Amino acid sequence: MYFSVIEPAAGRERAAAHDWNAGAYQQHQWLWRFLPAPRGAPRNFVFRRHDGTDLPRFYVVSEAQPTSPTPNWMARSKSYAPDLAVGDELEFELRANPVITTRGADGRSHRHDVVMQAKKRLLAERNLARWAQWLDPERPALPDLVRRAGSAWLLARAEKLGVDIDEDGLRVEAYNQHRGKSDELRFSTIDFRGRLRVVDPAALGRALTNGVGHGKAFGCGLLLVRPLG
Repeated sequence: MYFSVIEPAAGRERAAAHDWNAGAYQQHQWLWRFLPAPRGAPRNFVFRRHDGTDLPRFYVVSEAQPTSPTPNWMARSKSYAPDLAVGDELEFELRANPVITTRGADGRSHRHDVVMQAKKRLLAERNLARWAQWLDPERPALPDLVRRAGSAWLLARAEKLGVDIDEDGLRVEAYNQHRGKSDELRFSTIDFRGRLRVVDPAALGRALTNGVGHGKAFGCGLLLVRPLG
């Protein structure tokens, strides 16, 4: 496995900007240029776009080492084989697509945004149809709802991930709904930050290389960790 940073080459930022025209739904296809594979091959990488700069920077964990298809971009890679032990304490970051799966009357499975589902549940408990109808001052603000629903989603997966998450220090923020060309909601993201303790190194190792949750084609699921301090 490889951990890579893909970003514009020094001095070629303007040319790189001309290369880059991918939105949330095209990023995965754009990154395939750095990791060519036969048509129909399964996805063999997880990634996350780093925000805060005019041009994108990507963190990528992949089976193959990325190579840039153009001199306007560079891919810096290193071998990735995390050395984990029970009791290790790490800081982590995760951009995830938190969903819950329910089975409908048609017998098919359906995925639902955890924040929207929390809203629906609270409204149903009060026999309300819309959020705006809830005028009680105790109605939770959206950031509070995101923290509750997002925290519950991640903490419920901690055992499978092989970790114990510090619930008190967990940051849950940056809830975003991503829509398609028809303005239909397609997927949502939440950013998590905090501390964890390793309980099952093998399980955490799988999460680090395979990603967490759904939406991996949209840049979700890459778990980033580093030692405390």
